[in-house]
Amino acid sequence: MSKRNKELFLFDILIAILKIKHYANDYNDAQSLKYDLKTWDAVIREFEIIGEATNHLIKLKHFSNNKREIVDFRNILIHEYFGIDADEIWGIIKNFLDEYQADIEKDILKMDQKNKSSLINQLIEENRHIDFICQKLESFKELL
Repeated sequence: MSKRNKELFLFDILIAILKIKHYANDYNDAQSLKYDLKTWDAVIREFEIIGEATNHLIKLKHFSNNKREIVDFRNILIHEYFGIDADEIWGIIKNFLDEYQADIEKDILKMDQKNKSSLINQLIEENRHIDFICQKLESFKELL
């Protein structure tokens, strides 16, 4: 089991979702995203992070097993990489990520204020070169 705490896994998911949405914003459809090799690989990697962090949160009993589908999707990406359906990836980006992001943000808002503030400051420092992530993290600080 990872030594990361559940709060960090929540932020891992949030940051991965923000990156995917940022990357996908430049594309109009699944095929154009898939044919940009670097961006496609980056999106797949971020989905893997989401699945891995979700798996840890299930093991830590933060999430119920109803999030298992996310972990199963991660396993497909890792083990069946040649069979990845671009339209399925696109559909998840367009139809699922906003809802999952909202769930994660609710959980972050419920965190202990002191712990949350410390983690946000650390994450802003780690991601200072990525403006859109820092802006989102700063928005949580405003709610403290």
